[in-house]
Amino acid sequence: MASGQSVVRTILFLLCLVSTAVSHSLIQLVSGDRKIRIDDDLYCDSWRLSVENNNAGYWSTVPSRCERFVQDYMNGERYSSDSEVVAEDSLAFVKTVEIAGDGRDVWVFDIDETLLSNLPYYEVHGFGSETYNETSWDSWVNLAEAPALPASLSLYKELEQLGFKIFLLTGRDEYQRNVTEKNLLSAGYTNWERLILRGTSDEGKPAIVYKSEKRAELQDEGYRIHGSSGDQWSDLLGFAVAKRSFKLPNPMYYIA
Repeated sequence: MASGQSVVRTILFLLCLVSTAVSHSLIQLVSGDRKIRIDDDLYCDSWRLSVENNNAGYWSTVPSRCERFVQDYMNGERYSSDSEVVAEDSLAFVKTVEIAGDGRDVWVFDIDETLLSNLPYYEVHGFGSETYNETSWDSWVNLAEAPALPASLSLYKELEQLGFKIFLLTGRDEYQRNVTEKNLLSAGYTNWERLILRGTSDEGKPAIVYKSEKRAELQDEGYRIHGSSGDQWSDLLGFAVAKRSFKLPNPMYYIA
C-alpha cells in the first residue's frame, strides 16, 4: 500500500513539474509576442515620423511589420487629431494674412488625402502595403464616392468666407475631371476658382515638377499664393511655392 501511494505521489509530482514547465513556456511565449508587438509599434511610430518629415525619401510600400500599425493609425483617433492640428495651424497663419480684396489672394489644395479621403479604397488594398495599381485606383476614382476629410472641409469653408480664391491642383488626369468635380461637390466642396488636372503635356513629369509649373503659371497670372495644403512633399516643395505650406499626414504612400 505504501509503495502504491509513493507511486501516486511521484506521478502527481511529475505532472506538477510538466504543468509548471508548460505554463512557464506559455508565459514566455505570450510575453515574447507582446514584446514583438511593442517593438513593432515603437519602430513603426518612428518610421511614420521619418516619413512625415521626408527623411525616409522615396519608398514604395509600407514595411510589412507596420501594416497593422498604419491600419490602426488611419482608422483611429490619431489620424483625425493630426489632421485637425494641421488645419488649426493653417488657420493660425491665415489670421496673419491681409486680404487685398482684388481677388488675387490664393490658397492651393491638393485633393487626394488632402480634401478627399480614400480610406474606403485603401481598406480593401492593404493601407499602402500593396503596390499601386492604376486600374483598381481609376475604378475607385470613377465611383466618385470618396468622403471629405472633416478638418480640411472646415478649413476650406473658412478660407472661402475670408475671401481667398481656392485653386485645386491634383495629380489626377484631365479625363477624370467630371468624376472629380462630382465627388468634390458631393463631399461638400464648392466655389473653387479652378480645378487643375494633368493634361497631355504633363505626362511623365514628376509631381514636384508638374505642380511647381502650375503654381508658377498662377503667379504669372498675378495671383499671390499665401498657403498650400497637401499630403505629399511633392505637393508643397519645388519652386513658386506658397508663403506657408502645410503637410497633412499620410503614411500609406509616397509620390515623388
